[in-house]
Amino acid sequence: MSYSVGQVAGFAGVTVRTLHHYDEIGLLAPGERTHAGHRRYGEADLDRLQQILFYRELGFPLDEVAALLDDPDVDPRAHLRRQHELLTARIEKLQKMAAAVEHAMEARKMGINLTPEERFEVFGEQQDPEKYAEEAEQRWGNTPEWAESQRRAARYTKEDWLRIKAEVDDWSERYAALVAAGEAPSGAPAMEMAEEHRQHISRWFYECPYKMHRCLGGMYVSDERFKAYYDSMGPGLAEHLRDAITANADRHTA
Repeated sequence: MSYSVGQVAGFAGVTVRTLHHYDEIGLLAPGERTHAGHRRYGEADLDRLQQILFYRELGFPLDEVAALLDDPDVDPRAHLRRQHELLTARIEKLQKMAAAVEHAMEARKMGINLTPEERFEVFGEQQDPEKYAEEAEQRWGNTPEWAESQRRAARYTKEDWLRIKAEVDDWSERYAALVAAGEAPSGAPAMEMAEEHRQHISRWFYECPYKMHRCLGGMYVSDERFKAYYDSMGPGLAEHLRDAITANADRHTA
C-alpha cells in the first residue's frame, strides 16, 4: 500500500511543501511514483519520515538527521536505543522545567498581588513581607509549610492583609501590656496568648502544631531580627514569649 503526498502530510502533521523539500535534498525520496510523476510513499518511507520528525523535534539539523539515518553501520535497533535515550533525557528536562514552573507559582511572595503603594499602606516599609522573602524561601522553601503558606498568601487581597495586620497589632498590644504587668510566662494569661499566637499562624499561613511552635519560639530569641522585632514591643518580650510558647506546648502535649 502506498500513499499520496497529501495523505502523508496529513498523517505526519507536516506540509506538502516540507515533504517536497525533503525529497529535493535527498532526505526522504518517495519509494514510488505514478506514471504521471506523482509521489507515492510506502511503509518504509513512513518509517523513515517518523525517524526524521523525531530527530527534528529534538532540534537536530537536517544534515545531521541525514547522516544519522544513512549511516550504514547503524541498524534500526540502534536508532531505537538512541531515541529512547534522547527521549528519557528530554522527559527529565521537561519534568525539571515543570517542577520549576510549579515552584514559581507556589512561591509567589507574600503580598505580591498588591501594588507597591498598597504594600506600604498595609505593612509599612519595615514590615514589608517581601523584605526577607528570599532568605525565608532558602531556609524553608522545600517544606510543605512553606508551600502551604505561599498558596494561601497568593490568594489574599488587600483587605485580607489589613485584617491580618490588625490581628497582629491587637495581639502585640495586649501581650506587651501583659509582660509590662509582670505576668509570668507560665501563667494562664500568657499561655492563652501564646495559644492565640499559634492559632493565628495556623489560620492564616500553615498548620502550626505545638512542636513547630516551640521551634518558632526558640527562633524568636536566637535570630537577632526576630528578637529585635518582639523586644521592640517591650524589653525582654522575645524571651517571655518563647517561655510562654514552651509552657503552652507543655500543657497541651503532656
